[in-house]
Amino acid sequence: MVTDGGAVVRLRNCFAAPYDDAIAAARTCYADHVVDAEEVTPGQRRRIGPQTYEGGHHTVYQHATFEFSLSGISRQLVWCFLHAHPFYNTEQQSQRYVPLPKARAHMPAALKGEAREIYERAVADAWRAYAELAEQLQPQTRAVLAELRRGNSRRSAQRLQRETQKKSIETARYVLPIACHTAMVHTVSGITLHRLRRMAAACDAPTEARAVVDAMVCEVSKLDPDFFSRIGEAPLEPGEVVEAAVAAPASADPAALAAFDSSLEGRRSRLVDWSARGPEVIAGAVRGVLGRADLSDDEALLLLLDPAHNRYRLDTLNVGVHSPLMRVLNHAHYTFRKKLSHTADSQDQRHRMVPGSRPLMSRSVPDAPDVIEPALIAAEPQSRALFRESVEAAWAARARLLKLGVAPEFALYLLPNATALRFEESGSLLHLLHKWTMRTCLSAQREIYDASMDEMAQVRALHPQLMRHVGPPCVVRNGLIRPRCTEGRNFCGIPVWRSFPEVQRRI
Repeated sequence: MVTDGGAVVRLRNCFAAPYDDAIAAARTCYADHVVDAEEVTPGQRRRIGPQTYEGGHHTVYQHATFEFSLSGISRQLVWCFLHAHPFYNTEQQSQRYVPLPKARAHMPAALKGEAREIYERAVADAWRAYAELAEQLQPQTRAVLAELRRGNSRRSAQRLQRETQKKSIETARYVLPIACHTAMVHTVSGITLHRLRRMAAACDAPTEARAVVDAMVCEVSKLDPDFFSRIGEAPLEPGEVVEAAVAAPASADPAALAAFDSSLEGRRSRLVDWSARGPEVIAGAVRGVLGRADLSDDEALLLLLDPAHNRYRLDTLNVGVHSPLMRVLNHAHYTFRKKLSHTADSQDQRHRMVPGSRPLMSRSVPDAPDVIEPALIAAEPQSRALFRESVEAAWAARARLLKLGVAPEFALYLLPNATALRFEESGSLLHLLHKWTMRTCLSAQREIYDASMDEMAQVRALHPQLMRHVGPPCVVRNGLIRPRCTEGRNFCGIPVWRSFPEVQRRI
């Protein structure tokens, strides 16, 4: 049974006087000292706030930050709105490692009667499939992990069982609906909260987005009414959203989706554009930063990328944007076309400095099931049959809702985590380097790992000079610092550093 008490929004931490703090910051620009919030006068609140806001000087509203506790929100809302921009910080409940024994999902209040019954039944059916898959996948998962671990002690057996359960639910979650509840600690600046309020209707979950953002704004207004009453712009109405003004197709064009898939040439991610002279430009920038006109291109790139020369490459703390030398990696840029499941892309999009132009699902989901099938499921006929049955049932339930006249935004919630997403993604080598370091580790989600390996192979073929020292932490740190693996007791058990990138991932 679907259980949904609605979103719970709580302001955990904040500035004591966010509006006055913004005014004080603005005054500091023209004062002979750093102005404190206590010095702000009533007249300055009336005058300086609107002047700075209307003049576009919005950085003063970025100092105040608001840390929220959010629960009872859908994963669809997180993917299409809360995480669809770079300016936030989140620690979110993981579906990879947290079992979900009870059906808890967003229930649109607009659904009544037959529509509500269809929705509730579909969610309950998805949860049953999830539980069955999690159980079915354990034997083959345990067998693969046991071969990798080769441990016989009681402690190893207990750890093997925990890892088996984790990997099984990680795969079984592909059939859960994107309506599934999640919980998180979510922190945004004041100006970001203003933008979220303005743009809540510009996503695939506008009704839920408006409700959650309104609750966030309400929490802040209890603390400081001035922060929204004195400045800001009204939320966009649905008819004012630019994307909504473009006529929507009746359904996604299967031929267009097939053409996209064909263009990937069998890859998860395909390189479609790049900085043609990336190595030369980066080498020249190294010479300029270091004042060493005598360095050859190879010498400059060695100083920049070889961890034996550049110790920043060995840090677990990502300090590249703070290093004058490593910032030269911003001059090489790469664009990829890729296809991921909704659940994998929800993690992929957390690499906010490698942004993507993700689709509006209300305009890009076809009438027939269109999903990513996990390798573990594909290898087991019984599990594969259950997976196909579950995703087909989800598509059928969505179709019934649409036939009843239910709005596409509400029908979308029934689609599974496995739903395929197609988009382009771009980034500078500086930020791709961090992403590839994290996501070519064998503990990374399989889809993102495969996409990252595809991307690295293509850039390596194009610009080998830039890719000689790129790989997971154990490869970058090999022989230079211990421990090689940064995962501690979660070490995958495979000495990847001996053969990377020629490594076969089993699970």
